[in-house]
Order: sequence, then structure tokens, then C-alpha cells
Amino acid sequence: MQSGRRLIIRSQKRLFDDFFKIDEVILAHERADGTMTGDERRLVFERGDAVAVLLYNADTRSVVLVEQFRVPSLIGRRRDEPDTTNGWLTEVVAGMIDPSETAEQAAVRETLEETGYRIADVVSIGKFFSSPGGASERIFLYFAKVSDAARSGKGGGVGDEDVSIVRLSVEELFARLAQGLIEDAKLAIAAYWLRAHPEVQ
Repeated sequence: MQSGRRLIIRSQKRLFDDFFKIDEVILAHERADGTMTGDERRLVFERGDAVAVLLYNADTRSVVLVEQFRVPSLIGRRRDEPDTTNGWLTEVVAGMIDPSETAEQAAVRETLEETGYRIADVVSIGKFFSSPGGASERIFLYFAKVSDAARSGKGGGVGDEDVSIVRLSVEELFARLAQGLIEDAKLAIAAYWLRAHPEVQ
């Protein structure tokens, strides 16, 4: 959807340029009542776009997930439990889209790198912003079926990645969803989609 409201971008510049990037944008935009805001300064966490894939193993009627240590997960949890050392998060296969590839190509590559499964056909679940209040990242979320015969590698990630494979029955996935135990938003969205599409199971 497009609002059709006026937007004036005064300037945009990069303030921090490393693995993550921060841009400063000065802009004015039309309010809902038709008036214009004054110039506003906004900082944007820029990291590009990402893919995520919910893998469903038709042979075992289970989902194939991954678990990794995530420093932001640790820091977030320490707001509730200052002494926790738990930074591990169970999530769907995910990764950044390289400049030279499409979202679908990235989904195939990330799946092979993290789980060892080769996928050919992906079904689009949706595209969404991960945290639009501060980050420009969009996530392209997919579903793909795999079989035991389609696993040609060991997975585990590339380089210094330390990715473990987690397999959950569909029933366990839906139970965790109902109990509010899924902390990865990508996985929660994908699980709701899977529950609404029993024909793919």
C-alpha cells in the first residue's frame, strides 16, 4: 500500500560503515491531517535484505530448524535475567542476500550451508520489515519441502559459524507456538502459515 503523501528528503549520509551500517536521514513528510512536519533527523540501521526458510521434512513430518549463539539474544534476555548466559536461539534457516543473487538463490544457498539440504522449489510466505522503527532490513520468508534423500551435506554453516540442527515434530512446533515459547519472529510467522496450510504437510 502507498499513502500518496508528500515526502521531502533533505539529506542522507552514512555515519557508521562496518559489518553493520548506520545512515542519517533528514526529511519532512506529510502528516495524516495534510500538514507537513518540520525537518526531522532519523537514524537508520542499514543491513540489506535477508531470507528465511522454514524446512519441512515430509519423510518424518517434522520441521528442520537451526540453533545458534546470538549476542543480541543474550543482551535482550539479560534485561530480564542479568546473570543469564543463554544466548542460543532456535530459528528458521536465515541469512543475508548477497548483492549478486536473488532472494530465492539466497534461500537455496543458506539452506545448503546451514543444514546440508538441497532445495529446488521454494514457496513464498511473505516479505516483511524486521524492525521498521529503526532498521531497513526486509526478510523474504519461504517454505520448502525436503526429504532425507535430499540431504547432501552436513550443514553447520560456513567459516566460523556454529550452527546446530534442531528437528521438531509439527505437533511440537504448534504446541510451542500456542504456549508462546517461540522467540524467533520469523519462525512464529512461518509456524502460523504452516498451521493455516495443512495441505502442504
